[in-house]
Amino acid sequence: MKEFASFGSFARHLVVLAAEGEAVSHHITKEGAKIIQKDAQKRLGEYQDYAGPFNAWAPLADSTKADRVAKGFPEDEPLLRTGDLRDSIVVDAHGNEAVVASDSEVALYQEVGTDRGIPPRPFLGPAAFESKHPIGVKAANTLVAWIAGLGWKRPTRSVE
Repeated sequence: MKEFASFGSFARHLVVLAAEGEAVSHHITKEGAKIIQKDAQKRLGEYQDYAGPFNAWAPLADSTKADRVAKGFPEDEPLLRTGDLRDSIVVDAHGNEAVVASDSEVALYQEVGTDRGIPPRPFLGPAAFESKHPIGVKAANTLVAWIAGLGWKRPTRSVE
């Protein structure tokens, strides 16, 4: 923990904190979005259970399994064939706002399902829902390190 020899040195530290505050906030936002992105990417290829308001994934249809095998893919890795869907999940962060999304049409109809029989297999929503704690820990570690004068881009201590 940073120690101060005088009120003047403490005041100078506060001035530095004030100057860096916006950058720290933007950093926390982007890092939180990256946590969601990585979680969403890891969900593809394995059946997912309920996550908050998001349903568990339905098993793949027998016809889908047969198609996967015929094309040289493992039979039962839902939403994972070539890795294109996984790699399409990106972060777009600006200031205190970030979006974790995919521009893949496949992502949309897998996330919400279709009226043509594809059941929802959400991965973005559950990733955001279940990333609350890790994001909170990352934010707390960043803030503690920053306020303590240890740097904020790579916090060295954990408050967990």
